Amino acid sequence: MIIQVLGAGCPKCRMLEEQARLALADANIDAEIVKVTDIDAIMEMGVMMTPALAIDGKVVSSGKVLKKDQIIPMLQEAE
Repeated sequence: MIIQVLGAGCPKCRMLEEQARLALADANIDAEIVKVTDIDAIMEMGVMMTPALAIDGKVVSSGKVLKKDQIIPMLQEAE
């Protein structure tokens, strides 16, 4: 599983990445976290507001910082 955190590296992007890491640890799921900072790549994924979160290339959230408890069900569903 590949988790993508989309954003330019702002504080909210870093918070989303941290929440994703916590969610992976709590759910005991092995996945790779990739930061996508290239604006063209982000727009190609259809994201207009960052931060955004994608699981295996599918955008599951954009424009907000999800908490780990919101991310865990998304991860479990994608497993």
